Amino acid sequence: MAIEKENCVAAIEYEVKEAGTTEIVDSNKGADPLEFIMGIGQIIPGLEKALVGMDKGESSDILVSAADAYGEIQPDAMQEVPRDQFEGIELKEGMMLYGQGEQGQTVQVVVKSFNDENVTIDYNHPLAGKDLMFSVVVLDARDATAKEVATGQIGGGGDAGHCGSGNCGCGA
Repeated sequence: MAIEKENCVAAIEYEVKEAGTTEIVDSNKGADPLEFIMGIGQIIPGLEKALVGMDKGESSDILVSAADAYGEIQPDAMQEVPRDQFEGIELKEGMMLYGQGEQGQTVQVVVKSFNDENVTIDYNHPLAGKDLMFSVVVLDARDATAKEVATGQIGGGGDAGHCGSGNCGCGA
């Protein structure tokens, strides 16, 4: 069965690099496949669109533009906060920190710069503004069950669409 646009459960093995580089930023090779339901936004849109029509066993290299991955960098996603909010943390430029958002959700930020008084943090996804090169293998494709379509969860209700470090697009 080929992967369809909607209500199809796909399982893929993937490796992703920033386009034009050799550094792997995420991969599930040698681990569980990434399973997701097509058409409900469980993976980044550019990858989902490129998978349509691929068959089980097929592999491909897929270039996804920043706009169809994690979006462009949003300058208003930078914030300067008082340094005392980071008490006990040895700050380094480029380090990732996790905190709590306004609705209680976990948010990831990157430390852009700091001085004795303030810390500039970036709420943009670490891969925002970057074109991505995916190497994928379709491991399976099947029709989603009515329950899977209704709940957005695959099978018995585990973590649908959950992957490695989360950079592949889960929850994007």
